[in-house]
Amino acid sequence: MSFTLLGLLLLLLAVAALLLKQRRDEVSHMARGLEELARAKSRGSHAARLQHPHVDLNHCIGCGTCVRACPEEGVLELIHGQAVVVHGARCVGHGRCAAECPTGAIALTLGDLSERRDIPALSQELEAPGTPGLFLSGEVTGFALIRTAIVHGTSVADEVARRVAAANGSARRGGELRDLCIVGAGPAGLACALRAKERGLDAVLVEQAELGGTVSKYPRRKLVMTQPVELPLHGRLKRTTYSKEELLELWEEIVGQHDLALETGHQVEGVAARADGTFDVRTSRGSFHARNVCLALGRRGSPRKLGVPGEELSKVAYSLLDASSYRHRRILVVGGGDSAIEAALGLAEQEGNQVTLSYRKDAFFRVKPRNEARFDLALREGRVQARFGSEVRAIDPERVQLRVDSGDDLWLENDEVFVFAGGIPPFELLEACGVSFDPADRPAEEPLLEQTGGLLRALLVALALGLVALVWTAYRADYYTLPISERPRSPWHAALRPSSPFGLALGAGATVAILANLAYLFRRSLPRLERLGSLRGWMTAHVVTGILALLLALVHAAMLPRDSLGGHAFLALCVLVATGAVGRYFYSFVPRTANGRELALEEAQGRLAALSREWDEDRGRFADYARREVQALVEAGHWRGSFVRRLGALLHSHRRLSRTLSRLRVEATAEDLPAHQIDSLTSLARRAHRAALATAHYEDLRGLLSTWRYVHRWAALVMVLLVAFHVANALRFGGLLG
Repeated sequence: MSFTLLGLLLLLLAVAALLLKQRRDEVSHMARGLEELARAKSRGSHAARLQHPHVDLNHCIGCGTCVRACPEEGVLELIHGQAVVVHGARCVGHGRCAAECPTGAIALTLGDLSERRDIPALSQELEAPGTPGLFLSGEVTGFALIRTAIVHGTSVADEVARRVAAANGSARRGGELRDLCIVGAGPAGLACALRAKERGLDAVLVEQAELGGTVSKYPRRKLVMTQPVELPLHGRLKRTTYSKEELLELWEEIVGQHDLALETGHQVEGVAARADGTFDVRTSRGSFHARNVCLALGRRGSPRKLGVPGEELSKVAYSLLDASSYRHRRILVVGGGDSAIEAALGLAEQEGNQVTLSYRKDAFFRVKPRNEARFDLALREGRVQARFGSEVRAIDPERVQLRVDSGDDLWLENDEVFVFAGGIPPFELLEACGVSFDPADRPAEEPLLEQTGGLLRALLVALALGLVALVWTAYRADYYTLPISERPRSPWHAALRPSSPFGLALGAGATVAILANLAYLFRRSLPRLERLGSLRGWMTAHVVTGILALLLALVHAAMLPRDSLGGHAFLALCVLVATGAVGRYFYSFVPRTANGRELALEEAQGRLAALSREWDEDRGRFADYARREVQALVEAGHWRGSFVRRLGALLHSHRRLSRTLSRLRVEATAEDLPAHQIDSLTSLARRAHRAALATAHYEDLRGLLSTWRYVHRWAALVMVLLVAFHVANALRFGGLLG
């Protein structure tokens, strides 16, 4: 017995140590997440360009599946046990986070478009309001992903096919009037042409340069696709990653294989609507007459120029197709986006090159983390130079003039200049064609409703199963209400006892339900299994199978689990279901409260910082000093140290706050600050301090409540072991194992 107690004590100590380490790692990770969020806001990368995930904190359970599923680093992070958008500008609309969320707590939505005039007004069918039959798809709509472009092109062709069939009974073939004219042979245009061919439409694909659109202008060997896509007629692409050359080669093969009507060398000059509702698409080499038009154009248009003397020199370029062509050159790269960074790094790898990057801002703020990390490494190793806060003022045949933040001019010896300042979108052409960019013309956005994540459906199914079990037991209440000692004399005992064929079938059903329930864990840990169904559906099945297993096991035990191996397995199953049900709600409630306190703290700190901007120079310096004092007070009780230290900070916090504010009042009076400004300062300091303490200790409470997860997991492990032994005993004593 003493050895058993010693073993149990050592086991408990080991588990406690592991839990403590895990908790400390979790708090440290969250503190880093908060620091990264503050950094993102200071750089402006927290705001999304267009699409971004919206997290419903009422339903987020903090499983972290969305963070793992997102292909772009740093968009989402777990803070206080829930998903929070950190670098919203890095979101490009993959939608994997929403697809993989098991509770439906994430929806991919658009930012505030009420004042934006660079996004076209389109209906849900991607049609320009006021110009029926004129559609847009792909990058020109503001969405950059190749996968999204393919979905756009496919949906436009489907809508055109529906309208043509409704008007004529079938798609029109032959003649000068085509069903559809597609402008742009990029991914959206190609998908649209393929689906049009599949739906029997008479369509033509028009391109001014070559197949591939914007993709064809990317640098050599650039990785252009990292997500699985499916093309009409062709099916799902065999690989998930393609370089520019590989993707263009595949597209050329598909065009030839399906004999698509592709017309290259046609630069579109305008689209005019006729009186009968059809369109004339005018190009540099003629025109096309069509019932419907799909403008699958890129957004880059012509390169944006710097507007400085010398920009017309032959050494100035606005794209880089092959970095290996440049060696032993003094090169200036202008820009701060991914294209500029990738060009600078590619050129720096070539022999003898001296590469300098000029960017007008003080830091990158909308670049991919891996590009920024590579560039920082190249800076440290001296392979590239960076001039942040600089602008090009003039370009000479041998030099480049830069204006730096200090106002001074810097001259660099130079052989080549690459400008990556973005492009001028073809908005004038689009407006002339009948596309509006007026926010008032955009359809009203549907309100973002809270998602149920399938939980309500799962509970309704479980309720129905419970009612079935209740009806059955009520129907045979004359047996199930008998004491266990009297049941063998019942005529129903042979049919309803656990070892009867009916009882064994129920036990087998409960075992199958348990295995199906555990399959959810494998699906959640392997996002690549998305083809097996959404994780939201698996979560619904997880809830249903858990309750189903409990009901089947209860009826299998004839409504009276005994003090046996099977009874202990049933008890573990009850604990498993209970911890899952209780934790599902409590674990999402407390983090939501903590995240709300974090926002209150951020607001108070922001208002403290605003005081220094509102006061005059002398008093502003004091405001900065006071803000630093309050910040030190906040951090002392926020995420510094262990739980015990934070608990001590809580007990002594009010005394420290009073001493600090008293000292600040004395110093503020000596600085001749007005009484109302002193009151504002101390009031905001109290708010910030209170919010910091509440946030920290809500997080500690969440840490205690998160214990349910470990109870849930250990109960699952114990239950599986007990069920396995129970099934093995049943098979052995039943003579099935020999």
